[in-house]
Amino acid sequence: MSITINGKAVDPPEDPRVSLLDLLRDHLALPGAKMGCNQGACGACTVLVDGERVLSCLTLAAQMEGRSVTTIEGIGSPDVLAPLQQAFVEHDGFQCGYCTPGQICSALAMVEELRRGVPSHVTGDVSSEAIAFSSEELRERMSGNLCRCGAYNGIIDAITATCRETAE
Repeated sequence: MSITINGKAVDPPEDPRVSLLDLLRDHLALPGAKMGCNQGACGACTVLVDGERVLSCLTLAAQMEGRSVTTIEGIGSPDVLAPLQQAFVEHDGFQCGYCTPGQICSALAMVEELRRGVPSHVTGDVSSEAIAFSSEELRERMSGNLCRCGAYNGIIDAITATCRETAE
């Protein structure tokens, strides 16, 4: 069996102890996901697995067999940025850029969570089939992605400008 990473089949590592983050960075030369805390607390390593956000530092690559992983390298391209990537540029949603790949992957998954009606701590009606995009939902759902530079206002503006219509 293989792992699909950014649309390409990849053999899982021989060593079952290799994290997904190490597979991406050290074995496949995909440097977008970053090692921040290596404890699942900062979100810098966030990638999408079958469309859901996953902390790659806490996930074993062997667990990904038969699944589809999307990293920041699989979202847009240097020549044609995805809308959310472009919004990060336009709204100054990054300074050093270290957290940006994880922020973008997390935001894309967050929109799908809202669409599917996955409640958060601040959701008023947890029985709703879809949850409205709001500043409170956005801030709560993105709280697991930290930015050491403090570019939060730009990050929130970029996500809001791009995702509000998509989520509703």
